[in-house]
Order: sequence, then C-alpha cells, then structure tokens
Amino acid sequence: MKHYFFTLLSFFIFSTTVFAQNIQSPKEFLGYELGTRFTNHYRVVDYYQYLAKASDMIQLEEYGKTNEHRLLQIAYVSTPENLSNLENIRKNHLANAGIGTAENNANKAIVWLSYNVHGNESSSTEASMKTIYELITNKKAWLQNTVVIIDPCINPDGRDRYVNWYNQVASVPFNSHQKAKEHDSEPWPGGRPNHYLFDLNRDWAWATQVETRQRLKVYNKWLPHIHVDFHEQGINEPYYFAPAAEPFHEVITDWQRDFQTQIGKNHAGYFDKEGWLYFTRERFDLFYPSYGDTYPTFNGAIGMTYEQAGHGRAGLGIMTDEGDLLTLKDRIAHHHTTGLSTVEISSQNAERLNTEFKKYFDNKDFTYKSYVLEGNKDRIQKLTELLDRHEIKYGFTTNATVKGFDYETNSQKSNRVSKALVVSTNQPKANMVKVLFEPNAKLSDSLTYDITAWSIPYAYGLKTTASKTLISSTAPTNDSIVFNSAYGKTAAYIAPWNTLKDATFLSQLLQKNIRVRFTEKPIIYNRKTHPRGSLIITNSDNKNIDNFNTTLVNLANNNEIALTKIESGFSDNGVDFGSPDIKEIKLPKIAVMSGKASRSLGFGELWYFFEQELKFPVTNIDSEDFSSNTLYSFNILILPDGNYSKLFDSKQLTNLKNWISRGGKVIAIKDAIRTFAGKEGFGISKKEQEKTEKENDLVSYAKSERQNISNYITGAIFKTKVDNTHPLAFGYSDSYFTLKLGSAAYEYLDSGYTVTYLEDNTAVSGFAGHNALKNIKNTLVFGEQKIGSGSIIYMVDNPMFRMFWENGKLFMANAIFMVNTNVVEL
Repeated sequence: MKHYFFTLLSFFIFSTTVFAQNIQSPKEFLGYELGTRFTNHYRVVDYYQYLAKASDMIQLEEYGKTNEHRLLQIAYVSTPENLSNLENIRKNHLANAGIGTAENNANKAIVWLSYNVHGNESSSTEASMKTIYELITNKKAWLQNTVVIIDPCINPDGRDRYVNWYNQVASVPFNSHQKAKEHDSEPWPGGRPNHYLFDLNRDWAWATQVETRQRLKVYNKWLPHIHVDFHEQGINEPYYFAPAAEPFHEVITDWQRDFQTQIGKNHAGYFDKEGWLYFTRERFDLFYPSYGDTYPTFNGAIGMTYEQAGHGRAGLGIMTDEGDLLTLKDRIAHHHTTGLSTVEISSQNAERLNTEFKKYFDNKDFTYKSYVLEGNKDRIQKLTELLDRHEIKYGFTTNATVKGFDYETNSQKSNRVSKALVVSTNQPKANMVKVLFEPNAKLSDSLTYDITAWSIPYAYGLKTTASKTLISSTAPTNDSIVFNSAYGKTAAYIAPWNTLKDATFLSQLLQKNIRVRFTEKPIIYNRKTHPRGSLIITNSDNKNIDNFNTTLVNLANNNEIALTKIESGFSDNGVDFGSPDIKEIKLPKIAVMSGKASRSLGFGELWYFFEQELKFPVTNIDSEDFSSNTLYSFNILILPDGNYSKLFDSKQLTNLKNWISRGGKVIAIKDAIRTFAGKEGFGISKKEQEKTEKENDLVSYAKSERQNISNYITGAIFKTKVDNTHPLAFGYSDSYFTLKLGSAAYEYLDSGYTVTYLEDNTAVSGFAGHNALKNIKNTLVFGEQKIGSGSIIYMVDNPMFRMFWENGKLFMANAIFMVNTNVVEL
C-alpha cells in the first residue's frame, strides 16, 4: 500500500514538473528576463492569451477596450475543477452578499489583484506575469479553495505612453544617475493618467471613464473578498503595505481592520527574511470612496493599496538618495512577493473570509434608512445611471411627506414630495449607499490623503431628505418618451435651460448652423413662464435652413428635450422676441490651453467634457507653442487649473487684455486665476490670510504637520449665494453647494459681477482648517469682469473636478454660451 502511495505521489510530482516545464515562463515567452526591459501592453496580452491556451488553470475574459483601442482583460486562475464550476462558485459567493437566488454554501476565497492603474507605475504589470506563472506552476495548492482574478493592466493607454517614452530615451545599459535623461520628468502629460488624462484610481465611485465603467460590470459580478491595487511611490520610500492609516471610514468593520493587519504581518515575514524595508499604517487611509482600496472595502472586501518605490523616475534602475541601487527587477520581486503572500493567507482563511463577508452584508444598523431625492428629472436620470453602474437599487415615491435631515437647510424638516427618487439601505449595497449619500462622513482624523466630502445630493444639486425610517417606493418605470412634432406654421420654439443635457442640445443646434437666442429676462407666453436662459429658436432666424422644423424636432427628440411651440412673438409680459433682452448665441470658437503650463488632470477634465458630454469641438493649444497672435483665430480661451505666470509675462498679458477688449472671452479656472490677481486692468485680488499672535508661536517639528492643516481645506462642501439674474448662473436657484478644493481666497470683484460667493464660511461637509475658514468668508466663487467688449470669467472652485460634481457643469456651459454673447470676428 505504501509502495502504491509513493508511486502515485512520484507520478504526481513528475507530472507537475513536466507540466510546468511545458509552460513557458515570461522569460521564455518574451525572450528576455523580466526587469531587463519594459513590456509593451500588446506583449502582455500575448503572454496571458498564451497561458490560457497552454494551461487548464486559466480562463481569460475580455471586458472591454480603452479609448485608444487597447484590450482590457482579466484572468481567472484556479484549479481545473474550480474553473469548470466557476459560474456556480460566483453565484454561491454572491449569495453571501444577499444577491441572487443561489444556495448559500460558498467556500472559496475570491482574490482580485489589479495592476498598473497608473501607467507610469509600471513594475506591477511586469510582476503580474511572474505571479500568474508562479501560481499555476508552483503554488497550485493554494488554488484548491481559491479563485484568483488578475487584471494585468487597468490603464494600458497610460502604460504604453510611459513605456514608449522610456524606451526612446533610455541608455543601454541603463544609467542609474538621478540626473540621467531616463530619470527626468516625462513629457507632459506623463504616463500616469488614461487617454483623457483622468486618474483612474480616483474614478471607481464616479465611473466617468470607459475603463472604469467596463471594469465595474465585471467587478460587481464578483465582489471579491480581497482586492489589491498595486502602485508605486517615490524612489526613496521602500514599500508600503497594509494595514492602512487612519482615517478609516466608519462602515469598515473590525474584521476588515484585523485581517489587513494579518495580511501585513504575512508580508512582513517574507520581507524580513529578505532584508527588504517596508512601512505600514502611514499616509494611505481608507476614507475617500473612489479609490481601488476603498471602493472594494465599502463593497465588503479587504481592499488594499501596495506601494513600491520607483514610479516613473526609476526606469530600469536608479540610485536612491541613500546610495542604494533600485532596479526594476527589485520592484518586480517585491510586488510579486506581496501578491503571492496575499493569495497564500487568503487561501489559509477561506472559511473565515466567507463568514465575515456575509456578516458585512447583513449589517442593517444605519441611522438613515432612506435618502429621498427630488429635483430636475435630467439630474435624477444622471444619478440613476450612476446607481445602475454600481448595481445599487432604487425606486420612486409620489405624493409623500418625508421627515428627516434636510440637506438644503442642514436641519431636521418635514418635506412634501410629489415624485422623488428613493435610495434605501435595505439592500445588499447598503454600506455603499451610506458612504455615497450621507450628508457628512464621520472623520476620525483630519490628516487625509484626498478630499473629505463628496455627498451625492450636493454633487447632483438635488433636494434631499435623509430619513430614519424606511420610505416605501415602487420600482422605476420608463417615463413617457419626449416626442415633439414638426409643426407647420409657428413663430418659434422655446427649449428649457436647466442642465447639461440642454447645453448638449444647444451645441448640436449651433453645429447644424441653426440660429438660437436666449432670454435674459423671464418671458411669459400663453400664461406659461419661461425663466432666464430659456432657448428661443425662431423660424424667421432659420428661414434659409432646409427642413428646419424637421431637423430641429429630430434633434430635440434625440436629446429628450420638450419644445414649447410659440405661435406669435407677442408675449404676455412685454418681453417679445425682438427685445434687446433676447440675445443671439453665436457659434463659439474655443481654444483650451494644454501643455506644461496646464495641470494635466485639469486639462483632461475639459477635454473629456467637450468631447464626451457637451459634444462640442474645441482646439487644444500647447502652452509651449502659444503666442497672443494665436488667439485671433478664436473668441474663447479656457485656462484650466495650472500655472501660467511664465507664459503670460507683462507683454503677453497686455496682448491678452487687448484681445479680450476686442470681444474675446477668457475662462480662468482655479489656480489659473493667479495669473490675473493683482495685475493692472484685472479686477480680481487675492485675499491674504491674516496671522494672529497665537499663530506666530513656535511649533515643534513633530507637530508642524498637524499645525499646518489649520490653513488647508481638503475638499469640503460649502453653501454659496448665487445671483441667478446673471447669465453665468442661468438655470440655478439662489444658492449652490460648491466643492472647495483649497484655501485660495479672492475678494469680491472690484469691477464686475460677483455671481456666486461665500458669505457664510461654515462647511456643510468635510474638513476645513480654522485659519482657512476665517479667510474664505465673504469671498468670490464665480464671477465675470468685463474688459472692453469682452469678458474674463473667474472660477475659483473647479466645477469640472473629476467630472463628478454634476451640478457644477451648467456653470461652464453658461460661461461658454450665455455670458457676454457680443461675439465678433477677431
């Protein structure tokens, strides 16, 4: 019997060895050793597809493509038996989350490893190839009770942007001197962001980008127990792994905290053995919900960030400040080790992972049971699209009285709603609902890595009541489809101006050469009031357009815009179509500054806004090639958040002012305003922070970081006042909730219109230091200054930030189309 057993064991070992020898390692397949060069994305794809054909322990799933048409795929890695039963494993796992109807008998650990979300943090994709090979050759035992899901590259566009640049400039052999070209700054915009220059690691919750949207479809099919996001940091920080730093969001359970520590100790054992340095519990917190560690955590996972020294500067090898050589081989080895260690400890704790995962979704202890939201139907629709992406359930209630916390007044109230969206915590995604909708997330530590406020009701500009009782609702139904008919004899059509959808409709009209006007005063026709900003499309303006009525109506129907037919230009209230207060909107010719002077993320937000949302053509001008003469081909210049002090010296500033005075329009966002603050001819000035006697006291080195945060605002929400009679604020009420991303403060405009401003400096959500709060009282948020025939629009807060502040986007549309429409050919 013993002889038979040993013969069988020997056969198994022999078979495994032969099998492993038959599968090519990354080195054998690629033709070079990992770490001796960077691998282009298509070759990574080739290797994964080769492994899937060569091994019965891998299944590939293509889940999408990037904007630049690169493949996005994940690999399922487990035993052949598990892979043949993968769908049942998935359904049983989701049953623990209360999703689906499968029997609740899950017993596998589900581990998801995500690599290279930042394109120039490139060692992790290389490590992924080493890790998947090791799993299917030497670590099969861990896969008996574990399914590993590997995404080898979340951001292929950014990765190839970095790799291609590095390959162009690198020395052979590599030069480790920090001043070598290969360790210099990457050319703008760098490899970190995706095609539209978005940081995909901050897009999980908002899902604005195509990579995120496609990935979430797969991620929500699984909701893994463990999710790791592999990153890189500066060359002088060795390696960071869990446990995370404070603050932890309050929905994070004791088990999630504890298992992070267990995982960290497992990693530490391997790192200590090799003499590798690491740190834990510093810098990287678990609070802001849109990261690759927090989003999974709020969906029941143990979500973690692993940070390896290196980043885009390191290349194939660089000398650190301490005189140590950091190579790509080192970086791969470290990420490979933590990846395997994660799978190992997950496999060892599969039963406990399943038990605690179920408990996470059983949690029903929420202060607010329902969030009831009412407002413009376009914004409600945009929100339901976001909820659908996260598979968060919702319904609608009609003619109900809801008592609870009122977001508008920051107080307890009873509100009567006619038809409202209801999002409750009585569902599997309850914790995610709380995180996204709560008015003010509890902050255990004011030192954070990112913004501290994001509440969806404020971001979407919806009247919201958070109720401590469960509000009954009915399943969503399709509203009646907007259908306009092409009328025969009519004087004009009036279209609403409330949301970005209306602005997108306007942009399409202008591109079809359809002439459009808007009203600066409320107008009344047939006893119906049309507010400021309403679009007016007259037949007389468009009599030379073939099939004008049909074209207009088709565009309106395609955009779900309800048109109001007007038979006569004679109004009920004296504002007729020929009134000076009815102004034409000329086709804008827009230039957007890009290049080194612009912050890449700020530019990317505008690039995405115009191409994907407003669908209006703009010209991107590189700041390196800019001169004031360039502007005479355009009538609008947008300066994204950035530093333009070197670009606009005194001569260029004078030229710019001359261009504005002849009818040009400048839109300056966030730090771009510094270009004009305090300069002659520009009516904006910075509000300087006053130092008190106490603040001049000496502060110890150890306390300096905490002392300094009193001067900062780390992404907090404030209620502002709005002059909605000004075209910059058409479509808004007399108040607006703004997301303030810094402490920069500007006085009310000396000459011009202070349109949106802070009178009260109380933050309704998020952290703001007490010194910063004192300084922002009675300061500008949005305003317009006229210069000759033109204007400059100041946006102190960035309404385009990460494209999730839905309620701010109409300000940008107003700035483009409504403010100072006296456009002339320059």
